[in-house]
Amino acid sequence: MEVQVPESLIRFIQSGKKFIIAGHEEPDGDCAGSQLALCSVLKRLGKTVIACSAGPFKRTEINSFASSFVSRLSAEEKEGAFVILVDCSTLERAGDMAAFLKGLPLAVVDHHARAAEGRHETGDHSPSGDETPFYLDINAPSVTFMILRIIQALGMEPNREEAELLLFGLCTDTGFFRHVDDTGAATFEAAADMIRAGANPKEIFARIHGGKSLNSRILIGIILARSRTHFGGRLVLSWETFEETEKYALEGRDSDSLYQMLQSVEGVEAICIIRQERPEDCTVGLRSRDRVDVSVIAAEFGGGGHKNASGFKYSGKIEELRPKLLEAFKKVF
Repeated sequence: MEVQVPESLIRFIQSGKKFIIAGHEEPDGDCAGSQLALCSVLKRLGKTVIACSAGPFKRTEINSFASSFVSRLSAEEKEGAFVILVDCSTLERAGDMAAFLKGLPLAVVDHHARAAEGRHETGDHSPSGDETPFYLDINAPSVTFMILRIIQALGMEPNREEAELLLFGLCTDTGFFRHVDDTGAATFEAAADMIRAGANPKEIFARIHGGKSLNSRILIGIILARSRTHFGGRLVLSWETFEETEKYALEGRDSDSLYQMLQSVEGVEAICIIRQERPEDCTVGLRSRDRVDVSVIAAEFGGGGHKNASGFKYSGKIEELRPKLLEAFKKVF
């Protein structure tokens, strides 16, 4: 069931004159699209608005957005500002921006299951003294879907630029609707609203899936070639070394295509890709089909995400992490 936009959030927006719109570090299309669409709407309401992000904007489909965000805030910019945090529920997920945002009036818009825990951890309050306005809908297909609902709750409709950002985020988080099941009628209804407002699905598909480098294709081939199955073929695990990251360029990576290929393998229920981002640090991407909840695995290592798409960071080497991951997956197979 779709969660209605809380009245406390509408009051929060109506009462503020200056807003800082923040999201999580290493943003994806849903996070960046949500931030920029909300910024545009608030500006139309006559508010002063700043979009901030710790970055980095690694994904080719969003790197052109980077110039729309600031990575630091002056005392003057913070003065009297309200913060709306999107696509995450705690300031810690904002990375280096968290230090600039602490102590400011805060509202949260998120669709991750772990956000329910964060609801009681923010420690911030609205200007009226109420609890932090918290718009959480774990069944929402994207946060841009929720931003559309906020726009409509404000008695407005998205303009063309906003609609494009909203549909871009919706397509990002649904895998261009590959992850929508028989409960997803509202997802397509929202997409229709965005298209009527001027969003072009064909152009958004080209933005998400075009512009990839040859190196990204070569890197996919290398990772596919070393993929190994476990638990009777239900888990596929592979990895990318630090040397490959340096040679083929982090910014040229195309994870979505890699996951699509591996999910098409017969019998595969979950996918795990480890990447040695730096000599001392790994990142892990987890994907699954319907049955396996990879957010449980991610949470065990301090990460999070969705049931079918999650991840985490790990201090250490691929070689020491692999057996730990296999041990964790024993609990879900």
